[in-house]
Amino acid sequence: MGIYEVGPAERDALLTLAREARQRGWWHSYGPAVPEWFEVYVGLESAASSLQIYEGEFVPGLLQTADYIREVHRASLLHASSEDIEQRVAVRLTRQKLLTSEGAPNVSMVMNEAVIRRVVGGSEVMRAQLQRLLDVADLRNVTLQVLPFAVGAHPAMDGAFHVLGFEPTDPRVVYIEYHTGTLYLEKQHEVDRYTVMFDHLRESALSADESSTLIRQVARDLQA
Repeated sequence: MGIYEVGPAERDALLTLAREARQRGWWHSYGPAVPEWFEVYVGLESAASSLQIYEGEFVPGLLQTADYIREVHRASLLHASSEDIEQRVAVRLTRQKLLTSEGAPNVSMVMNEAVIRRVVGGSEVMRAQLQRLLDVADLRNVTLQVLPFAVGAHPAMDGAFHVLGFEPTDPRVVYIEYHTGTLYLEKQHEVDRYTVMFDHLRESALSADESSTLIRQVARDLQA
C-alpha cells in the first residue's frame, strides 16, 4: 500500500495500521476465501473509527444476509465451487460482527435506489435482505440512506468507494475495489475529493427515516 503526501504522524499511523492488519488476521484461517489483495482492507476496516460507504449496485457487504451473499458470489465468481462460495459467505458474516462489537465504528452508508430494487435471489431472499437493512438502520452507530433515482446525475456514477477514518490522528484512506484487486488513495487532495463527494451524496439522499420508509415500501411490493 503506497502512502504519499501525508505528514510523518499520519504516515506512521497508516503504516502501523497496515502492519496490524496483517498481524490481526482472524481471516487467515479462511485461506483463499480472503484474497491477499483484500487482507489489508479487512484489517483496516476492523481498526477504523469511521466508515463512509457508497454502493451503487448491491447491498454493502457489512449488511448482506447469507443468502444474498451467496447469490452475489454465484453471479460474480462464475467458476467457484459451492465450498469456495460458502467460505466467502463465512468470511463476510464474520466481518459483520464489527458493527456490534465493542468500539464499533461510526458507519454512514449511501446506497443507490437500484440497490434496493434489484431483486437478488428471488423475492423471498430480497425481502429478508431488505429487513436486514431496516434492522441495521436501528443501530446507533449506523446511518443508512438511499439515493433516489429522482436525483438524476450524481458525482459517484462511476462507481462505489469507501472512506475509512482512524483516530486519534485521524488519517483517512479511500478504498476502491475492482474485479481483480483494490486501490488505496491516501494523497490529501484525493481523500478530500472523495470526502466532498460523499458529503454531496449524503445531502442529496433521502433522510434515514425516509430511506427506511422507502425500503419498507419496496419490501411490501415484493409480497404483491
